[in-house]
Amino acid sequence: MTGRGSGGGALRIRALRREFGSFAALEGLDLDVPAGEFVALLGPSGCGKSTALNLLAGLLEPTTGTVSLDGRRIDRLPPEKRGIGMVFQNYALFPHLTVADNVAFGLRMRGCPKPERAERVRRSLDLVRLRAQADRYPRQLSGGQQQRVAIARAVVVEPRLVLMDEPLSNLDASLRLDLRTEIRALHQQLGLTTIYVTHDQAEALSLADRLVVLRDGTVQQVGTPAEVYERPANAFVAGFVGYRNSVPGELAAGVFDAGPLVLRVGGTGSTPPDGGRVVAMIRPEDLLITREPATGAGNEVPVDVRVCEYQGRSFAVEGTGPGGRVLHGRSDQPVRPGERAVAVVAPDRIRVFAAPEEGARAGGAALLAGREPS
Repeated sequence: MTGRGSGGGALRIRALRREFGSFAALEGLDLDVPAGEFVALLGPSGCGKSTALNLLAGLLEPTTGTVSLDGRRIDRLPPEKRGIGMVFQNYALFPHLTVADNVAFGLRMRGCPKPERAERVRRSLDLVRLRAQADRYPRQLSGGQQQRVAIARAVVVEPRLVLMDEPLSNLDASLRLDLRTEIRALHQQLGLTTIYVTHDQAEALSLADRLVVLRDGTVQQVGTPAEVYERPANAFVAGFVGYRNSVPGELAAGVFDAGPLVLRVGGTGSTPPDGGRVVAMIRPEDLLITREPATGAGNEVPVDVRVCEYQGRSFAVEGTGPGGRVLHGRSDQPVRPGERAVAVVAPDRIRVFAAPEEGARAGGAALLAGREPS
């Protein structure tokens, strides 16, 4: 197999747009991906990430815009001439072919000589640790093994670009974690330019060199996982990467006012806009639930505990704060439903954003509640 960067793969996307009738599924995507970079397109269902991937693969034609790979336009080429490998969500293996024949399929279509084909298939199966299953059929494999066959089939043709469309979503939690590690290790070994679509923020954070967060067909933020996680560009991105507590209010002189709930904000963890309606957002892990006040530790808010869930090293707590606001926090000790506790958060762990538009607020509320907007 090719080594890091040896096969090129620099991707350039300009003003890429796809319309379905009057609906724009993707609006003006601009992105440069250096050879060997792993980029994750992240967002809820319907945000345009799979549309973008299908445009790159040639499965859809763009309404406007261009796609270039190593300086050559490919948006007008058929899929088989783009130099791209594709890994689908549902594996898309041929049930009547063995593992080895599935992996070899693309090489046969390209007219690769049989001796070379056999050697490349062997090396690809070694990469995904499936050589012993070469003569089995897909029905004889687990879901994780089938997806590894799909990955081997994608990389055996030594593509300049690999596209992965939610490849782990059909696997159970433990298999997703294992295969996530294998995908990252494989990328580090081969250095293939990779575009990876997912709605799972933990998956994107762990795999990607850069994230592109999409909503309603438009880019909300592009950055490294650390940049997006620590410095989300707006309330939507913050909600999507774990800022589950979201409270609307007003900001003046470093004080956030939401009626009976008042919080001091500031420091490197906050970038408040100038006045007007805002939304304060806090990660549950930054909201410490205790039985006793912790004077000097930060903002202290009374909370009536509704739910306390054991999660190993800590407890996830849901309760209601001033004004009936639902708050989500963490505790290092169990608290009882109905108990009055104290929620503590440091001012620099509160992010403040301009209040989202009404439509965005509805979608954001669904995300913060752990659901995807329809």
